[in-house]
Amino acid sequence: MPHATLTDRTIIGLNSEKGRQKIVRDAELPGFFVMVGSRSKTFMVQGDLREGDKRQSLRMKVGKVGKITTREARAKAKALLGQIADGVDPRPKAILAKKVVASGRDPTLKVAWLSYRDSHMRRKGRSQKTEDNYADHVERLMGAWVDQPLSTLGKDPALVKKRHDELTQECGPYMANGCMRTLRAVYNHARRSARDLPTENPVFAVDWNPERRRDSGMGLEDLPNWFEQLQKLTNPIRRELHLFLLLSGSRPEVIKTAKPDHLNLRQRLLYIPEPKGGIDKAFSIPLSRAMIRCLLRVIAVGRQIYPDQSEEWLFPADSARGHIVEHKENRETLAYWGNELRQSYRTIGQRADINEIDMHLLMNHSLPGVNAGYITRNKLAGNHLRSAQQIISDTIMRKAARQEGSVTNWPLVARNQILLVDDMFKAVA
Repeated sequence: MPHATLTDRTIIGLNSEKGRQKIVRDAELPGFFVMVGSRSKTFMVQGDLREGDKRQSLRMKVGKVGKITTREARAKAKALLGQIADGVDPRPKAILAKKVVASGRDPTLKVAWLSYRDSHMRRKGRSQKTEDNYADHVERLMGAWVDQPLSTLGKDPALVKKRHDELTQECGPYMANGCMRTLRAVYNHARRSARDLPTENPVFAVDWNPERRRDSGMGLEDLPNWFEQLQKLTNPIRRELHLFLLLSGSRPEVIKTAKPDHLNLRQRLLYIPEPKGGIDKAFSIPLSRAMIRCLLRVIAVGRQIYPDQSEEWLFPADSARGHIVEHKENRETLAYWGNELRQSYRTIGQRADINEIDMHLLMNHSLPGVNAGYITRNKLAGNHLRSAQQIISDTIMRKAARQEGSVTNWPLVARNQILLVDDMFKAVA
């Protein structure tokens, strides 16, 4: 059987052989592979389950290619293989055979999660990213419990404490805490109608990991080195993504999923329909001149490199979703990225003497105090907030202008693309 480092790109090029299924195993994670059929491709895992002196080979489906990314499939596969190695059969039917089917007064974790998702999260307008995070906690990190009655955990909180300790070692303290918060919320919601559940939430047994706000943003003095690193990135779309994140102070997820339809160049606004907090928190980012140039450059390059994907996404990529999915870089290549750029934006805004309320509005934070609550955001998104945005951008770009081969002269795909960006900018300036 062939081996390869499975990525979204390599899987696209895999085809079945003469109508027969083909298995391509991952070179990085033993037991993880993709099964290539004539019409579909499926992520799978296979491992040996030992029970005493007995051993049986288990093969399980992880997910369909296109429904989940290779990175997500590998993470789920790792969790499943870990359970098999520990002597736990992760197959739902195996768990159902050993557990009593839960009633409405004692729902399974899966039933309780779906009820919480549908009747609480979606009714409250929570964002898709928030829902996906909760689903990942339930289905991947607590996958061995999904078909167990919640009372099993309620009556034995030691199980919850043990799992939190395991996740702390396997996934890190923040992920472990987040998973337990999800379980706590789902259990509390289920307890309202499932009166057979123990009153006390089993998450009380958890010894929470300490969490501290990460103080990892840049100051003005760090920008020259960062721009020097940024200029060396070979992918022009990723380069513009990092720059736009710094100029906007936005969370990575909302920018990676931004669409051309959200961009209003005439009003110089980028609409964010589902930020953190859901549709009720929808807002528009006022665009400075540097931000407009950044978006025009990525539009010009995207149309040439990814003509199909660029019709739907501002930051297109050769991924299953069609846009950049993973924004992380090697620290030696780019020292700061992601939410660190959001912290940098806030720090630079303070240095630029932007007042507190304007910073809250630009970053879509809740406004402090009763009086501030009367401010109508969309009435300030035009000239007022754009002026503040321009000051922050000018402060940042002055550092970029000192670099040899400044941002305005970044290499695009061809000279005609540079001229196109100049013409586009003049048309909206």
